[in-house]
Amino acid sequence: MKNFKEKLALVPTKPGSYQMKNKDGVIIYVGKAKNLQRRLRSYFTRTVTGKTHMLVEDIDDFEYIVTSSELESLILEITLIKKYNPKYNILLKDDKTYPFIEFTKEKYPKLKVVRNVKRKKSQNYLYGPYPNVHAARKTVNMLNRLYPLRKCDKLKKEVCLYYHINECLGYCQKNVDQKKLDTMRQEITSFLKGNSKIVIDKIEKEMLEASEKLNFERAQELKEMLEDIKITLNKQKIDLNDNYNFDLINYYQDKNYLSIQLFFVRNGLLIGRHEEIISSINAIDDAVEYLIKFYEKNPILPKELLVPDEFDCQLLEEYFHIKVATPKRGKLFSLMNLARENAMLKLSALQEKLERDNEVRYKALNELKKLLNIESVSRMESFDNSHLFGTFYVGGMVVFNDFLPVKNEYRKFRISTDVKDDLGAMKEVIYRRYYKVLMENLEKPDLIVMDGGKTQIKVCKEIIDALNLNIPIIGLVKDDHHRTSQIMNQNYEILPVSKDSSLFLFLTKIQDEVHRYAITYHRNIKSKGTLSSLLDLVPGIGEVKRKELLKNFGSLKKMKEATEEDLAQIVNKDVAKNLFLYLKNL
Repeated sequence: MKNFKEKLALVPTKPGSYQMKNKDGVIIYVGKAKNLQRRLRSYFTRTVTGKTHMLVEDIDDFEYIVTSSELESLILEITLIKKYNPKYNILLKDDKTYPFIEFTKEKYPKLKVVRNVKRKKSQNYLYGPYPNVHAARKTVNMLNRLYPLRKCDKLKKEVCLYYHINECLGYCQKNVDQKKLDTMRQEITSFLKGNSKIVIDKIEKEMLEASEKLNFERAQELKEMLEDIKITLNKQKIDLNDNYNFDLINYYQDKNYLSIQLFFVRNGLLIGRHEEIISSINAIDDAVEYLIKFYEKNPILPKELLVPDEFDCQLLEEYFHIKVATPKRGKLFSLMNLARENAMLKLSALQEKLERDNEVRYKALNELKKLLNIESVSRMESFDNSHLFGTFYVGGMVVFNDFLPVKNEYRKFRISTDVKDDLGAMKEVIYRRYYKVLMENLEKPDLIVMDGGKTQIKVCKEIIDALNLNIPIIGLVKDDHHRTSQIMNQNYEILPVSKDSSLFLFLTKIQDEVHRYAITYHRNIKSKGTLSSLLDLVPGIGEVKRKELLKNFGSLKKMKEATEEDLAQIVNKDVAKNLFLYLKNL
């Protein structure tokens, strides 16, 4: 580790953002601080463990940008994280958006489950978020069966089945009673805000009517609806004022692990929660960063956000433009403690496994560094190809950081039809990948993992040397049964790695993943079964030519029956030849 004593002495005590760099000048961590000097000193003057220890070992230099306020430093930190995607900053492992129930404000309203709602863009009523999408869909289905709302996206010329089964008022053809429509709006809105009495009374009334008419099937269906509502409400209701609408976050930290709990409360109902455990550099900063990333992905903000005492409420209010507070007593304080208790229990349940897994990973990484005699090995990239009867190759690249997959950095490649073998396909993929790394100044891997032995390594070395890049390469050598048996370095030497070691297992996991990714890419294109998707495999056919082919032939059967000359009427001769061969092999 470098000695930064002199450089640290020059760091101001003002707020700002700091950027840690590795030996290649790549930004590996971005943080913020009220006092830059104090925060930066803390990395190099105290004992650190786990993820922080790995970060400090990787630091070769640091930079900082002074800001005039802590809000500016927070905004700058988030901006730089988006720009550089540093490997030691946290990522949302579960990057899905939570659904909302949308009740449209149209003349004839609709009720549906929606995702990816843009903040302040929707003009409709939105209720949620619902972490349990099944519960959201079940609620919408129930209300759509109880109330004859519009079901179609566009009004049709004739009434549909929903009208005949009394689940639609026939908005396309019939004169709708506006008072009835307004009553439905009021009742549905009231229910979604937490007042279940009107809907429960309505179900009980319809259930009684169905029984009197001896329609026992409908009565049983309504009875099940009623039980679902009561069970859900009993589970979700907390002892709060019906007008309470807020999100609440709390966390628990232990040994470089951060357990986060985010509660969603709407009209006194705890409608769900989001929870996650991450490895952490700085608990409070990471929790705030996590919160910001969560609301970027799920952008409908609550009316109020409740946070623990350590958070800077004023800073978050300025950033989110909503009320942010810390409860000090009463029911909300108890709920804050409950969130922390949940976070602690969640972490306790997983901590032993997490520590064991991380310990095994770090041990394997250190073993690999020693075997290859390199300073750092964190980012690894691996490649594989897939093809159709030796033609029409596609390639796949997977990325692992510290033996953990980074799926948002996986890449797919369509390969030139001139390529007729695995080595040619691999040459093209590796050249395209690392030419782009050079031209766009992308992050280089610490190690390239080839799916094969001497031949594969030799192909990769030729490209890497031609591009004047210095990236170590290893190959995973297969035996006669096509199973990985040995690890070979770029000098074609077999490394002393036992088959039952953690390092061997982690490397074969990378190999299995890239193989799965490449094959899945090829299969997905073929399994779609449409001409449009199948033609994506044939280089030389762009969007315009694809549309012309679809227009002229219309079906896969007719295109397969076409001669090479027929195809050449639409595309040039070389592409027609490739397309004819491709269709013949399907």
